[in-house]
Amino acid sequence: MTDRSEQAGAALLNRFNRQYKRRRPGDSRLDARIRSYELAAKMQLSAPEAMDISKEPAHILNMYGLQNAGATYGADINVPEEAEYFGRKCLIARRLLERGVRFVQIWSGNDNGFPRRNWDSHEDVLRDHGPLAGGMAIGTAALIKDLKQRGLSEDTIVLWTTEFGRMPSSQSKTGRDHNPFTFTNWLCGGGIKGGVVAGESDEQGFKPLDRDHPTRVYDVHATMLHLLGIDHQRLTVRNNGIDRRLTDVHGHVLRELIA
Repeated sequence: MTDRSEQAGAALLNRFNRQYKRRRPGDSRLDARIRSYELAAKMQLSAPEAMDISKEPAHILNMYGLQNAGATYGADINVPEEAEYFGRKCLIARRLLERGVRFVQIWSGNDNGFPRRNWDSHEDVLRDHGPLAGGMAIGTAALIKDLKQRGLSEDTIVLWTTEFGRMPSSQSKTGRDHNPFTFTNWLCGGGIKGGVVAGESDEQGFKPLDRDHPTRVYDVHATMLHLLGIDHQRLTVRNNGIDRRLTDVHGHVLRELIA
């Protein structure tokens, strides 16, 4: 491929597209598809720069645990190898956010090539959760600090969540089975008040403390939509001939979490 051949190919495609439009007046599907492909092309051109962390200053790399994994972090905290694996994701997330990406997902689990080292720890909680939590704590704290110092936390909601919790009882002596009744998630930034708890569990972490009025996932979704300026009771999406709410027929805003 050369610049000249690429330009010739683009010109040919444009000619075909114009011919298609002339034969099908009023058909907007081609324009929509062209826009989607152009967006994809822009992403291909911009993604390599956004993913390149080589120009980040040393103190930022160090904050995310990328220069001293396995060594001493600060005064007395040992950095697990998972910190570098996960910290890289968090740093790239910050780079995407400051470039205007509206939604970024960071995934934690199965780090560093260990096939069963993940949060779904049925075999050995200490083996799996220890390194994962250590690495996650460094990357997450760095991301929150970085967003704040760059003025990005005010309009960025950070939601940390999972699909289920772990039972307070053991499984096969050292593991834990799924807990569908309670799990931990937290929010910060974007209008969230810090240091507030909603939907506490009982002292065993087994079931909600208030079983008559438990805090549900719908409530978290309703709260996030509210912070984004959307009334979850009025926003509907047409699906299979029915206007559906994103929170179904459930959910209320957790006012105690809003600053």
